[in-house]
Amino acid sequence: MVHHDLLEGSVVLRRIRLGQSLLERSETILEHGCLSCTVRLDVVPTVERLAGLGYGHAVLGLPPGVSVEAALTDIRRALGSAVTIDNAVLAVDPAELEDHIWDKHTLYESGFTSMPEDDRTSGEFLVGELLRVDTVMAQPGIGSRLGPILGGGPAEASEAWGHGNALIRQLAPHATVSEAHDVFRPGCYNPTEARARTRRGTVRVPEEAATGPFHTVLHSVPRPLHPGRFTQALPELAAGSHWLRGRLWIASAASKRIAVQGVGPRVWLESTGDWQPQIDDRGTVIAVTGRQDDVDAGEIRSLLDSCQVSADEMSSGLGVLEDPLGLESSL
Repeated sequence: MVHHDLLEGSVVLRRIRLGQSLLERSETILEHGCLSCTVRLDVVPTVERLAGLGYGHAVLGLPPGVSVEAALTDIRRALGSAVTIDNAVLAVDPAELEDHIWDKHTLYESGFTSMPEDDRTSGEFLVGELLRVDTVMAQPGIGSRLGPILGGGPAEASEAWGHGNALIRQLAPHATVSEAHDVFRPGCYNPTEARARTRRGTVRVPEEAATGPFHTVLHSVPRPLHPGRFTQALPELAAGSHWLRGRLWIASAASKRIAVQGVGPRVWLESTGDWQPQIDDRGTVIAVTGRQDDVDAGEIRSLLDSCQVSADEMSSGLGVLEDPLGLESSL
């Protein structure tokens, strides 16, 4: 087990254990202190060294804020086909999951990274990692450690714990969830599937409509969205949403596939290029995950339907519409 922690002052603390024995404990000062430097300059060399010593398997506990995708990219760049990833595991305290999703502070402001430029919120980071991993370990008391584990329940259930577990199953229906009292049986890491889940504009929803107090509402509209009406509707769509995602066909940038993503209090739009005729997915598709009391399916569907360009507007031409979101000018 190789465990890395990024400490204050750009110090990386590395501990290597074999069973219950501590084989190595060392500290390294990084020149820049960024997370990518931690992986590239400390994690990867450690894996290479262990492989050279004949260790066939290792579990890597990565520093807070390091994504599975970034770690795998650097590890594979260094070791190529010599390394196989069996599992990507995220350890989460379900009782604190909602608080992290609605936290407005960045990872830097919350003390999870030493880079002021890292403006991701803990909610953005966690939702991204939940999409990438194959296994979620529900562990109490680890809310202050945001980091994935790459490698081969509480005594009394609380309402917050139960709600957090239900939310995990809405956010990561693909993942195996293992609680502290369970026999650990991980899922299986599939890099192709992980990349497909994280593709901007991708919409996947749980097979079950609801788990506990949470549910996911899925809706699509066939005609382009009026940019003005959608701009006004977006705050209402995002209100109370733990996770909003999808792709938009907006009349003022009709040739572009616009991805929408929202985690807790933050929502953003970005172009993912032109629509591809051979895929024939042009249209708006949005999924909203949140508490059933806060996310009303009828209201969301009615709101999106009202944003569509009418037949009269279509016939008069879409080029005359204003672009309040600034999509066309930013493409």
